[in-house]
Amino acid sequence: MDAEEVGLRYLELAHRVRRAVDERMVGAGLSLARTKTLRVLADRGPLRQAELAAESGTAPRSVTQAVEALERDGLVERAPDPDDGRAKIVALTAAGTAALASGTDAGNEALRGIFGGLGEEGLAALADLLDALAARTPPPAGP
Repeated sequence: MDAEEVGLRYLELAHRVRRAVDERMVGAGLSLARTKTLRVLADRGPLRQAELAAESGTAPRSVTQAVEALERDGLVERAPDPDDGRAKIVALTAAGTAALASGTDAGNEALRGIFGGLGEEGLAALADLLDALAARTPPPAGP
């Protein structure tokens, strides 16, 4: 096999893993994309939408749409920024914290189901390969 063929197999498998994890998380009520937004808020606390976009590596317009949907579902709340009346501060709600925990648990369960069968040695070997690939891959340019 050549590098291109292995690379394409990796990309296809990464897509399948992501889709399987996302489907399990959606079944628990929270997609991977929504989890990413809530995780940033859980880790950093309330943020301006622009900061949330930067922290999550997401385009500002996409964050606006995500925050609107999360707010409709009661998972986040927005309030005017006291220092800048044009900006909004986004904060996680109690329901958002609960949804994040449930979605994260479902995602972790899916990952254990996919990777758990590799065993300790297999996981270590895969981790080494992923480290080697990460070292050769440039970081993303932005959202």
